[in-house]
Amino acid sequence: MPPLPYAIIGAGPTGLAAARALQKAKIPFQGYEASTGVGGLWDIENPRSTMYESAHLISSRTTTEFTEFPMSSTADYPSHRELKTYFNDFAAHFRLDETFRFNTRVSRIGRDGSEWLVTVDGPDGEETHRHAGVILANGTLAEPNVPAFRGEFTGEIMHTSAYKSATQLTGKRVLIIGAGNSGCDIAVDAVHHARSVDMSVRRGYYFVPRYLFGRPSDTLNQGRPLPAKIKQFIDKRILQVFTGDPVRFGFPKPKYKIYESHPIVNTLILNHLGQGDLRIRADIDRFDGTTVHFRDGSSGEYDTILLATGYQLDYPFADRADLHWTGASPDLYLNVFPPSFNGLYVLGMIEASGIGWQGRAEQAALVAAYLRAEREDPEKARAFRERVMNAPWPDVTGGYNYLGLDRMSYYVNKDAYRRVVASTAKTLKVGT
Repeated sequence: MPPLPYAIIGAGPTGLAAARALQKAKIPFQGYEASTGVGGLWDIENPRSTMYESAHLISSRTTTEFTEFPMSSTADYPSHRELKTYFNDFAAHFRLDETFRFNTRVSRIGRDGSEWLVTVDGPDGEETHRHAGVILANGTLAEPNVPAFRGEFTGEIMHTSAYKSATQLTGKRVLIIGAGNSGCDIAVDAVHHARSVDMSVRRGYYFVPRYLFGRPSDTLNQGRPLPAKIKQFIDKRILQVFTGDPVRFGFPKPKYKIYESHPIVNTLILNHLGQGDLRIRADIDRFDGTTVHFRDGSSGEYDTILLATGYQLDYPFADRADLHWTGASPDLYLNVFPPSFNGLYVLGMIEASGIGWQGRAEQAALVAAYLRAEREDPEKARAFRERVMNAPWPDVTGGYNYLGLDRMSYYVNKDAYRRVVASTAKTLKVGT
């Protein structure tokens, strides 16, 4: 009998990276995607997409694209529509779209001995398929994180995942809670449509311009990475020259060093603050009807509250025990391998400034190298499992002391991480 295929869940950029890696390794697989086509969250028509009309990449094109398939766009920061076209072209070029079953949602997965049963709801109803293993590539930005607040707000509350266009905010008094990249993008949109825009924040941020010295800022220093302390020292001072001190616009002073949390790649918000188009408010104390009370004793009246409060990891079809879930995220070797090596593999559960889709492709190549070693050189695969289970895991922080937030629980330094992934894949290469 032919070997059972591996299941790939999700046809966004990470799922496509997984399919391409297994294709190159000649490992059989079957992909499943709940939407009508590839692209994941970058397909604004996808019902689970969290995309909005004005969304663009916050990392530049050349640091984000798949190395083997450069983007045809000439924009440094392409829009979501250009990216959807890019993923369509990537899938068609390598015939990956033929390897996925679309309009097919995975409802549950479970082990049956050494194999996995994957139950799906698709055009032909519910079906269960048998697989050698399962690669989870359904993304990290689909399940909204909705915090609880004291009191009750009687106006409109929505998460940024439900935001599509600034026209939703026309004429309204808007409060945005949170100042991540999406929150700041939406604030810049909203000032042109809303009656007023305030932003409630609890911590300080570092703001990175999209361009420095006439080039996309993340294309600078692409050679040998600087040690963390030196890079933090230099980059903080460069930002002070280009953006000044965000504290003067109302933001709290950061109680951490630059790159210990994800920076905000948006300085337009500072322009609008300087023009008086929006203002920064303190952290939330409580709601009372349409009144919001802040922890500094002030208050304001609002029609709409927009929660820019991020996302939670969500693998709803998998048992958390199988993923070795600990705290806010699974505890996985290189954020990929459960230490029990039970046939589950997670791709895309990494956040890092500038790691791009190529970083996900390298993760996928590592999984493919391991699966190929299992098939062709079992001793190499066994030695790898022994290292994972018995040796200390590598440090992929790059010397940065990341904030102890839930959303930072799977944060890595791109240079340290990619180095370890590459060296690990080399130890698994067969025929050497």
